[in-house]
Amino acid sequence: MTISVISVGNFWDGLTDAPVGPREILVKDGVIQEIGSTVAAPAGTERIDLGDKLVMPGLIDAHVHITSRSELPGGFWSYSSAAKALYGAEALKIHLNNGFTTVRDCGDMDVTGYTIQDIKHAVDSGLIEGARLITSGHMISPRGGHMDLTTLLNPVCNATQNCLADGPDEIRSTVRNEIKWEADWIKFAASGGFSSPSDDPVYVAYTQEEMNVLVETASQQDRPVAAHVMGDEAVKMAVTAGVRSVEHGSLASQATIDLITEKGVFVILTHYAVVRGARFADDDQYWVTSGATPAAKRKVRKYKDALLETAANFANSKVKLVFGTDLGLHDYGVTGAKEFGEMVINGIAPVRALRAATSVAAEMLRRDDLGVLAPGKTADIIAVAGDPFADITAMETVAFVMKAGKVYKEI
Repeated sequence: MTISVISVGNFWDGLTDAPVGPREILVKDGVIQEIGSTVAAPAGTERIDLGDKLVMPGLIDAHVHITSRSELPGGFWSYSSAAKALYGAEALKIHLNNGFTTVRDCGDMDVTGYTIQDIKHAVDSGLIEGARLITSGHMISPRGGHMDLTTLLNPVCNATQNCLADGPDEIRSTVRNEIKWEADWIKFAASGGFSSPSDDPVYVAYTQEEMNVLVETASQQDRPVAAHVMGDEAVKMAVTAGVRSVEHGSLASQATIDLITEKGVFVILTHYAVVRGARFADDDQYWVTSGATPAAKRKVRKYKDALLETAANFANSKVKLVFGTDLGLHDYGVTGAKEFGEMVINGIAPVRALRAATSVAAEMLRRDDLGVLAPGKTADIIAVAGDPFADITAMETVAFVMKAGKVYKEI
């Protein structure tokens, strides 16, 4: 049995509009038992004094790719499954050190194997230390769509990958196969994207029937569905099909945003990965250092005004926004907390951005044990030195990290 009392100078539970001042938190066997001005604890209880730091729930990044590393040398797609697993294990440690105690992987980039599940088993069993991992298997895509990596090869290579599916029957089979290999979520490419070389963000990847079949098949085994989707028409179709989360939604119209609100669908905007480029679209130096492909640069410049307009419309909406970075498809050398700053720059209030990475993210993931500091919740607790409600960049330097009652980073 492990018992600890954490004394904090300022406390935010993941729900309220502002921190509430000093508190003590009693943690027993990885679960919060009591929170109050003072708490009683047995003799010999470990005492953790965080001074004047602000304590909050462990952060959740709901859109990462831990088996992809854009900062590594070219040819990453040809790395072995073992290499991708090792880099993925390192990625989970990076997330945890930065205060992200839980991440959802939004597409295994080992498109011939199921590496993401091996990494999940390793962290769940304690074999490796890292953020808690929720998986979406591979991103299911039509041939020629956003996740068809064979477009990067010469046609004579005749390459195959495990997540390509066309037509209702093949889609059903592919969804069931992802579930067989223990995917917690199902993800599919409903549109083109900015990083892919052979499609456009407004391209609609599947018919309404195909999207309906995909969601229905996943729902039969209680798997929520996430849709990579950019263009307005595809966003509307994915929401109509019944997805639980829209990933990006970067070109959705106001009418479609209203539909998202009505249906209660969650949206992960990934501002740093997508919208930030629109702000710097005409800055040549930005593109020199961004690592973006020529195709991405061309497409961002084409849609820059629409990207910024949609971002503003989401900020002014009542949509349930969830924090996500798309790390892996951009450099793991950049802390995921940079996303907070991008959200605020684009009009999202700091408290809404913080809830997006705590209580709202946990709601989307259907994890009522996470995202909130309260008795009975898992003791995922972090501390920062500044006041992110006044200056959101304080989230970029996390001083203390506890996951399930175990301290991984201490002052």
